[in-house]
Amino acid sequence: GESMHIAASKVPGFKAGKGLKDKVKNG
Repeated sequence: GESMHIAASKVPGFKAGKGLKDKVKNG
C-alpha cells in the first residue's frame, strides 16, 4: 500500500520496469 508506493518511488528502476511492462501489456 502506502509504504510500498513510497519505497518504489525511491527506486527509479522499479518505476521504469513497471512502465515498460505496462507498455508491453498494452501492445
